[in-house]
Amino acid sequence: MESEDRPWGSWHVLDEGDAYKVKRIHVNPGQRLSYQTHEHRSEHWVVVAGTATCVVDGATVVAESGQSVDIAVGAAHRIINAHEDALVIIEVQRGHYTGEDDIRRLEDDYGRSDAST
Repeated sequence: MESEDRPWGSWHVLDEGDAYKVKRIHVNPGQRLSYQTHEHRSEHWVVVAGTATCVVDGATVVAESGQSVDIAVGAAHRIINAHEDALVIIEVQRGHYTGEDDIRRLEDDYGRSDAST
């Protein structure tokens, strides 16, 4: 299955089918993903290890292991690992298109402007 290292950690596709994709996301301590939106998919995040600080449309939600956060199509969002332990999230994407190029970055700590990096 597909996987990729990113400046903040890594992601790994666990399963994929018609209109869905399931990923395991590892966020390194002190790192955060870009603040972004998706035009074609919603996301459901389940924290399986660590504590996630999630920003969704400007509101901050803290989710610990066993808790989940829902991201609607088009909602601005980011995951932050503000702790010293690794953060692991299972992400379920739902939508007619789940490609990596459906990322519109609004802010990025690593200077990236498109989904391919």
